Amino acid sequence: MGAAGLAGRLAAARASALVGRESERAVLDRMLSGASDAPLMAYLHGPGGIGKSSLLRYAARQAELTGRRVVHVDGRFLDADPRRLEEAAAPACAEAGAVLLIDSFEQCQPLEAWLRESFLLRLADHVVVVVAGRVVPDADWSLDPGWAPLFVALAVRPLDASQSDALLAARGVPPEQRGAFVAFAGGSPLALSLAASVAPATPGAPWEPTGDVLTTLVERLVGDLPSAVHRRALEVVAQAYVTREPLLRAVLGDADTAGMFSWLRQLPYIEATPEGLHPHDAVRATLEADLRWRDPERYDDVRVRVSLAGLRAVRGAAEDDALLRVAEWMFLFRGQGGGPDELYNYRTHPHIEDTPLRPEDVPEVLRMAEEAEGSAAAVGHWVRRQPEAFRVQRYAGSPAPVSFMAILRLDAPLSEDRAEDPVVAAVWDLVETAAPLRPGEHLGIRRFAVQPGGHQRPSPLMELISRRAIGEEMRSHGRAVTFTVFEDADRWGHYLAEAGMPQLAAVDVGGRRQHIFGRDWRRQTVEQWARHRARTTVTPVTTWPTTTATSGPGDQLPRAAFAEGVLEALRTWHIPREFATSVLLHSHLVPHGSPDPTADLRGAIITALDAIQTDPAGVKAHEALTSTYITASRTHKAAARRLGVPYGTYRRHLALAKERLTDQLLRQPTTVTG
Repeated sequence: MGAAGLAGRLAAARASALVGRESERAVLDRMLSGASDAPLMAYLHGPGGIGKSSLLRYAARQAELTGRRVVHVDGRFLDADPRRLEEAAAPACAEAGAVLLIDSFEQCQPLEAWLRESFLLRLADHVVVVVAGRVVPDADWSLDPGWAPLFVALAVRPLDASQSDALLAARGVPPEQRGAFVAFAGGSPLALSLAASVAPATPGAPWEPTGDVLTTLVERLVGDLPSAVHRRALEVVAQAYVTREPLLRAVLGDADTAGMFSWLRQLPYIEATPEGLHPHDAVRATLEADLRWRDPERYDDVRVRVSLAGLRAVRGAAEDDALLRVAEWMFLFRGQGGGPDELYNYRTHPHIEDTPLRPEDVPEVLRMAEEAEGSAAAVGHWVRRQPEAFRVQRYAGSPAPVSFMAILRLDAPLSEDRAEDPVVAAVWDLVETAAPLRPGEHLGIRRFAVQPGGHQRPSPLMELISRRAIGEEMRSHGRAVTFTVFEDADRWGHYLAEAGMPQLAAVDVGGRRQHIFGRDWRRQTVEQWARHRARTTVTPVTTWPTTTATSGPGDQLPRAAFAEGVLEALRTWHIPREFATSVLLHSHLVPHGSPDPTADLRGAIITALDAIQTDPAGVKAHEALTSTYITASRTHKAAARRLGVPYGTYRRHLALAKERLTDQLLRQPTTVTG
C-alpha cells in the first residue's frame, strides 16, 4: 500500500511539474481516448533533456487513469536486438487496448524499419504506441499510404521564456533569479531543472552554473564523444553563430573536416539549415560554459580561431553578403555589451535594407542631418565630394531613407574640407600631430550616423550602421588610421574605449558636441584586433600614440600591444604566413626598409629566447617557452610532462616566461640595416 501510494504521489508530482507541451499532450490525449480518427502511433523526437521522457510519463499516467495496461520499454537495454524488443513488448501483443511506450529509441534506431514493417503489425487490437528518441523518424512512416494516417511525428521544441519562467516558479526559484537561469538554459527543461537545484552560494549574488551542473548537462545533453577531435568540433559549433566546413577546417587543421561536418549534422541537438549548422541553445550554452570552466586557455584559443576565421569570411564575402558575415562574427561578442541593452547585436534585420546613396535621397538626407545634429552643411559638402561614401537604410519595400551614415576615405588634408567640416579639420590636426600618414596610406572616418529622433541609441538602424563601419575596417586595404564620431559619448564612450578606441577630441557642430574616437592600425593590426577582441581576459590596448612619432608610429608600441604581439608570434610560430600581419613588424625589432621583415622578427625572438637562458631562474622560462611553442607539444599538459613538472607549476613557469621574454624584447636594441 505504501509503495503504491508513493508511486501515485510520484506520478502526480511529475504530472504537475510538466510545463507547456499543450499541443503534444492534446495529441496524446486524443490517441488515448480511442477516437476513430486519432493516430495509433506517435513519435516524439528532440535533443536530450528537452522533455520527451516527461511526455512519456504523462502518457503513462493518463493511460493508467483510464485502466489501460502500460508497457514500458527502454531502448538503452535492447542492444538493437529485435528479440529483446519482442520480449520486452510482448504484453502489448497479447492485451487489447494496451499502451506501448518506447523510450531512448535512438539507442536501437537500426530496428526502425523492422518495427514498422514487422513487429507493430503483430500488436493486439487498439494498442497505442508512443516512441521517444533523439533522431528524426524515417520519412517512410509518412510516405507509406498505410501508415500515413496512423502515424504522427511530434518534434519537441525548447520551452519559450514564459514557459521556462513557469517551470522555475514551480521549482521555487525566486523571480529575481529566473532571468539568469532562463538565459543559460535555452528552453531546455533539464538545464532549467538542474540550474534551479543549485542556488547562488551567496544570496543575491549573480548565478553561474557550477562544475557539477555543467558535467551533468554535458553527459545528459551531449553524451559520450568518439574522440578529442569530435569534442573540438563541438566546441567550435558552440562558439560560432553558424558553422560551415571552412570554419571547421580553419580551427581543426588537418582533421577530417568533411567527416566531422557530416557527423555534426547528424546529431539530434544540431539543426542543419541552408546557412550551416546551429546547435540547440542549451547545448551551446552548456558546452561554452563547460569549456570556459574546465580549460580557460583552450576556451580563448577556440574563440581566437573562430574570430580569425570570421575575419577571413568577411574579407572574402561578396558585397551583398558582407554585412551578414559581419553579423556572424559579431555573435562571438554577444555578451560583451552589458545586458539587454547591449550596444551591438548579432541578429539580422531582414526588414531593413542597406543601400548606396541615390540622387533622389539627397534632400531627405540633408533634412535628417540638420534635424538630428545640425550638420546639413557638412553632409552637403561630402555628398558632393564623396557620394560613394554614403549608405542609406530603408525599410523593405519603401524607397524613403530612414537613416544614413558615411565612411570617408582621405589621404591628404585639403583646405576646402577643413573649412566645410570642423570635425574633419580636428581629425587632420590629430593625425598631423601624433600619427602622420606615410606614402600609400589613408585614413578612414565614420563621419555620420543619423537615425530618426537624432539619438544614437541602440536600434536595428544603428546596428546596421555600426555593422557597415566594422565591415569597412575589416575589408579596407592601406588604412593606417581610423576614426568614428558620436554625439552620444556617454552611451558609446566606454564601449569604444574597451575596444581600443579612446576619445581624442570633441568639436561643436551646429550647436551640438561631436566626440571623436580613433585608433592607429599601425599599432594594432586588424588581425591583432580580431585576436585580442576574442580573448576573455585582456586589457584594452592603447591604439593612439601620445607623442609625435619620429621614427614611425609603431616604434612606441604600448606594452600591452607589444606583449600581445609576442604571444601571437609564439602561438603562430609554425605558421610563418601569420607573421606577415604581426603588429611587431612595426616595432623596433624590425629595421626600417628590411627586405625580409618576417625573418628579422623571428630572429629577434630567437635571440631573446637565447638571452633568457643566462639567468638561472630564466632557464625554466626558456624551457617552458620552447617546449610549449617552438618544439610544439600537442597540449600544455604534454609540455608539462615533457618538462617533468606538475601542471600547476608549469603554468606558473609559462606565465613568468612570457613576462621575461617580453621584457627582454623590449630591452633589445633597435636593429639598423647596414
